[in-house]
Amino acid sequence: MSWLESFILGLVQGLTEFLPISSSAHLRLTAAFAGWHDPGAAFTAITQIGTETAVLIYFRKDIGRIISAWCGSLVGKVPRSDHDAQMGWLVIVGSIPIGVLGVTLKDQIEGPFRDLRLIATTLIVMGVVLGVADRLAARDETGGRHRAIRRRKDLKELGVRDGLIFGVCQAMALIPGVSRSGATISGGLLMGYTREAAARYSFLLAIPAVLASGAYELKDAGDGHVSWGPTIFATIIAFVVGYAVIAWFMKFITTKSFMPFVYYRVLLGIVLFVLVGVGELSPHAGESAD
Repeated sequence: MSWLESFILGLVQGLTEFLPISSSAHLRLTAAFAGWHDPGAAFTAITQIGTETAVLIYFRKDIGRIISAWCGSLVGKVPRSDHDAQMGWLVIVGSIPIGVLGVTLKDQIEGPFRDLRLIATTLIVMGVVLGVADRLAARDETGGRHRAIRRRKDLKELGVRDGLIFGVCQAMALIPGVSRSGATISGGLLMGYTREAAARYSFLLAIPAVLASGAYELKDAGDGHVSWGPTIFATIIAFVVGYAVIAWFMKFITTKSFMPFVYYRVLLGIVLFVLVGVGELSPHAGESAD
């Protein structure tokens, strides 16, 4: 991998990680469209450490408060009914599904799941799901001629059942094209949470999974055509760009709809199907590099 490739892929990772459009799919597609080798699942997981570091910094006050309360609840200094202490447990519970499936499906994640036809399918299907969830949220928030405004849930109402459902939604993002934020935000909206609450928990829930995945894949960094230098460079680029994107996205979702992302996902999926269908793009483009 050249330094130019690592810069562009780091930029793509930073731009797409927090948007509901799938960063893993965009890394895969960027390489395929440019005629580069597939950077692989290990490169993706490691560069996500960069964007997750942006989450740690952006939400540092929330994270510090949650960790402090959770640790305090273990020794009896903080009541276990405390909201922040409960959030600590809920992040742990919500991380179980992706941890189990990530290890179980490792071979599929690094192989069949990177087929461009599957990515096109997940882009479209999950785009439609996000669109439906967004419409339901908008209907509750604005009401209508014959419908009263309906209050949506915030994170103080999050329980174990909903936390596990969030976790299952996050685990779906093991398939490129699903999108970690897209799946968890969709799940949250369908369960009746506000856009901000669903996005905030989505970002907090991703921290253990992304950091653990990145650490696990460190042993494979430098294998094949991807060396340590470009990987670290891409991770730094992803961190810088990712921090700017998360700040923008948290402001965007308070007043705007997710529909632009829905249209983008569906259109990209259709274009991808057409390109593969007419033979302009191989469904396994670049995979031979590994």
